[in-house]
Amino acid sequence: MSDSTTATMNGAQIILKMLELHGVKHVFGLPGETTIGWYKEWQEHSDIEYVLTRDERTASYAAESYAKITGRPCVLEAPSPGVTHCTPGITEAYLSSVPVIYFSSDIPINQDKKHGLTGVDQTALYASICKESFVLTNAKEIPFLMRRAFRVATSGRPAPVHIRVPINVFLEEAEIADLYAESDYQRYPAHRPVADHGKIRQAIDALLKAKKPVIVCGQGGLISGASQILVELAELLQIPVGTTTPGKGTIPENHPLALRVIGGRGGMEYSNSYVHAADTVFFVGSNTDSAATDHWKLYGDPAVTTFLHLDIAEAHIGNNYPLKVGMVGDARATLEYMVEIIKAEHPDLTRDKVDLNPIKKSALDKVFKSNIPMPDGTISPVKLTQALDKILPPDAIVTSEPGVSAIYPSALLTIKEPGRRYITNYSMGALGYSVPAGLGASYASDGPVISFTGDGSFGFVIGDMETIRRSGKNVTIILTRNDTFGWIRGEAILLDDVDEPWSTDFGAVDYVKVAEAFGFSTARITSEDDIETVLSQAINHQGASFIEMMVPSQDKIVPFVPSWVRAAKAKNLPYFE
Repeated sequence: MSDSTTATMNGAQIILKMLELHGVKHVFGLPGETTIGWYKEWQEHSDIEYVLTRDERTASYAAESYAKITGRPCVLEAPSPGVTHCTPGITEAYLSSVPVIYFSSDIPINQDKKHGLTGVDQTALYASICKESFVLTNAKEIPFLMRRAFRVATSGRPAPVHIRVPINVFLEEAEIADLYAESDYQRYPAHRPVADHGKIRQAIDALLKAKKPVIVCGQGGLISGASQILVELAELLQIPVGTTTPGKGTIPENHPLALRVIGGRGGMEYSNSYVHAADTVFFVGSNTDSAATDHWKLYGDPAVTTFLHLDIAEAHIGNNYPLKVGMVGDARATLEYMVEIIKAEHPDLTRDKVDLNPIKKSALDKVFKSNIPMPDGTISPVKLTQALDKILPPDAIVTSEPGVSAIYPSALLTIKEPGRRYITNYSMGALGYSVPAGLGASYASDGPVISFTGDGSFGFVIGDMETIRRSGKNVTIILTRNDTFGWIRGEAILLDDVDEPWSTDFGAVDYVKVAEAFGFSTARITSEDDIETVLSQAINHQGASFIEMMVPSQDKIVPFVPSWVRAAKAKNLPYFE
């Protein structure tokens, strides 16, 4: 409700008060001339913690990760000189349905037309990768527009909202009588619409008639917090559940009905074969993108498969597969109603028990015991993930990004507690994500954070080693190093038949010395026998840790990418599947 008290405040004070009213605890960003007026008020009047990064891109990825883990919209801010640097994180957030409230300060309105330094049409720049992008033209409108920003960001399909603040608005005073927040929009999803009841019954009928059904859950299940009810539905109908890589952890991966990850980025042969043979596929919170579907080949001939789809985003429903039933609604709320109907209308339902644990154990053991010879000077990423899986604390969060650093943990790491415990950026897939995501995760959770990165990605974010060290958080960076952009190298050699890729390799760097210079506790793994000890010491160290391990590039030992594995078999190259 609105507080009828009228107060005279400047724009900076109003913004801070509205953030406080929305329950904001942290803001990620970097200073500039256009934000000095805001910072002055911040220092004197607000307890919101400001996380100072060394790069706006880092701040944007950290904010995206923080929002994923907390279930709350995260606030990001950047000054006009660095306004373009936030596009990677905002793009990832937009494609991943993550609400970020992004403030970019600016020179006065229309001064860009006079070629004022740092002037650019910020609103147009961010309009295509934000749900809305608007300008604070005067202080009096700030409460209204900020309420709108949080409402838009957290409702329907969550996504970022961009707020452009000309420097003069921070200083402008106004009498404000509507200083209040709407509590519904402090978390997401703000509202939980249930899909059409008739369509829910149609979906239930299709699942009951199916001979070999499967549920495929994307990160929409995590966004909705649907883990518990998804397990209940799966157990009720004895339907296996596979997840996309970003959806990893939606249900415990050691559950008898958990298929684990499927698709083209970490899906193993057994799980991909299972969903390929399914007669009915129920998508929950998935946009059925290329990575999750092995470029839309995963489910075989769509003409002989029954597809059902539940998503909050109507544009995703039936986008890539012909549907028998499409349902627009919140995943958790809709599945809860689905379970309620099944229990009420099928009280004597019995289903043959399905236990996938023996199949999973056999597949994992095959990989863990494969002992494929590694190229000289390299250690198997399989052994690294196997050791981490053994010692990972239940409250830990793992971040990863495209390349060796994501593929092996995506396939082999077992998420035993449901929820956002494994964070990737497989919506956009840009390099330089995992370390800043680890920074954001460390402010969102009290447990240790493990960030898998490759040397191609690490070069993007070395400066923010200082941010992590300064934070005092328990963050362990694991650098899987091969001195090349290995994904591009693998793609070129395996799929494009290039003998020697052009412009993928780069010079060696002593990354351990770099980490030491930033004040990290460091180690280098040079033997499989050292892995568990080194990992344990790092995770138990209450501060910043850095581990380097040389690994083979993707063309030398082919990881869990179905199209690559097919090529490796044809070329007689070693591979994991």
